[in-house]
Amino acid sequence: MNAPATDLALLRSDTFRKERQDEWERLEELLTRMEKGRLRRLSDEDVLAMPALYRTAASSLAVARETSLDAATIAYLEALVQRAWFQVYGPRIGLWRWLRDFLGGGWPARLRQMWLDIYIAFAVMFAGTLIGWLLCAGDDNWFYRLVPAGMAGGRGPDASPQLLSESLFGGGEETEGLSLFATSLFSNNAGVSILAFALGFAFGIPTLLLLLYNTALLGAMLWLFFRADLGWDFVAWLSVHGTTELTAIMLAGAAGLHIGRTMAFPGNRAIMAAAKSAGVRAAVVMVGVVIMMSLAAVLEGYVRQLVTDTATRFVIGGSIGALWLAYFVGAGRGLAAKPGRAEDTP
Repeated sequence: MNAPATDLALLRSDTFRKERQDEWERLEELLTRMEKGRLRRLSDEDVLAMPALYRTAASSLAVARETSLDAATIAYLEALVQRAWFQVYGPRIGLWRWLRDFLGGGWPARLRQMWLDIYIAFAVMFAGTLIGWLLCAGDDNWFYRLVPAGMAGGRGPDASPQLLSESLFGGGEETEGLSLFATSLFSNNAGVSILAFALGFAFGIPTLLLLLYNTALLGAMLWLFFRADLGWDFVAWLSVHGTTELTAIMLAGAAGLHIGRTMAFPGNRAIMAAAKSAGVRAAVVMVGVVIMMSLAAVLEGYVRQLVTDTATRFVIGGSIGALWLAYFVGAGRGLAAKPGRAEDTP
């Protein structure tokens, strides 16, 4: 009894396919040519026919699903309609144009929408640095609690000023020791950046704690070198890559705080809708953070190693910091005045 029903279904599916096969094949041919970058070879007639062919294929898919045609036909139409949608309605922007728009103002514009979170992250990082300094100034043992032994590389309250100086300006194993500290600090900061953003969904509380602890570590190192009258030399040494690296951490923390703050105070929106909106904006910022951390790695690995003069280090670090500030404040001002998508609205 099932055989006639099966034969009827196959016949119906075969008839359905034959009636529309030519249009499907033409659409598939046009899609293949467009996907291979041959858009310029399409005639005006082909370009105008694309939307109609797409709608026909989408209508065929709806009918095929409604009438429960064979799975092969439905799967073919699903793939065809999906490909056609990306060509008809998908974004018309390549990687290089996207990168140009991103660096040309899209990234700074998103950052300025998060100004409050950036101020909070900066304040927490400043407080963490001050706390680390004061704890070590009150008790030397706090240095060992804040700075892991592997990261300090033997630099601690018991180290002589000569050893600390050699680690900044040269001295064989001493230079290598502080290079180990810089490498460990970069790895630590990269991890902190990722976690500060990822944990923002917990209403930003873990993000604040991470920023606080990470800069307490920095405060401990500043205390150590200033106590040996080498503080400004250490600041100059750190500024070469630190202006980029620490700014990236601050922005990553701000991105995490932005998500957490939006979830805690969603306003008239549902929490998940608010989180989605903030997440889109924060994700754009994190792309820039990745770029900054990559640049910091290059500065730490090459420029800082080649320049040993304190004044020159200050000039390099200060110039880089000023460039970042000017870029974030000034770039993309025109974009901020343009109406954006709903999810980009603060």
